Amino acid sequence: MKSLLFAFLLLISCSQSKAQESAEILPKEKVSELKNYLKNKSYNQDLAVFINFKIHSGKYRYFVYDLKNNKIIQRAIVSHGSGSVIPKSNTLKFSNIEGSYQSSLGKYEIKESYVGQFGKAYRLNGLDSTNSNAMQRAIVLHSFGCIPDKESQNLACLSLGCPMLSSKAFNETAKHLDQSKKSVILYAFY
Repeated sequence: MKSLLFAFLLLISCSQSKAQESAEILPKEKVSELKNYLKNKSYNQDLAVFINFKIHSGKYRYFVYDLKNNKIIQRAIVSHGSGSVIPKSNTLKFSNIEGSYQSSLGKYEIKESYVGQFGKAYRLNGLDSTNSNAMQRAIVLHSFGCIPDKESQNLACLSLGCPMLSSKAFNETAKHLDQSKKSVILYAFY
C-alpha cells in the first residue's frame, strides 16, 4: 500500500513539474496577451508562433502553438542576432535599427514565402514599434545549416537579426504556415 501511495505522489509531483516547466517556457500571460490581440483581427485565430528569447539559445525556445487547444505542437531551436549578444553576459539586447544585427521583440505578421539566398523563407512584417522596421531590415524566417535539431548546452549560431531554424524545423513550420488561409502571428518576447 505504501509503495502504491508513493507511486501516486511521485506521479502527481512529476505532472506538476511538467506543467510548471511548460508555463516557464511559454508563460500563460504571453499566450493570453496574443489571444486578446488577435480578437476581431483577420489573422489566424487557431495558430501562433512564439519565441522566448529568455531561454538559452541551445534549448527549444521557438514554439508553434495551437491556440484552440492550448498546446505546443512544435518546439525548435532558433537563433538570435549577433548584435543582441552582450559580451560576458547571459542577457540579450534588442533593437529595431537597421545595421544593428540585433533581434527585435514584438508581434510579427508572417507574410508570404519566397525563395532567396537561404532557400524558402517567409517575410516578417513587424506590427509593434519595437519591430516596425523588420521589412526594411529584411528580417525573415528562414533555415540555416548551423542550427541544430536537438537541444544541447552549446549556443546556437548567430544571425544578422533573423530568426533561423534548422532545415527540419523550418520544413515542419512551413507545413503549418502554408496550410493557413490567414496570416499567422509570430510573437518574440524576452
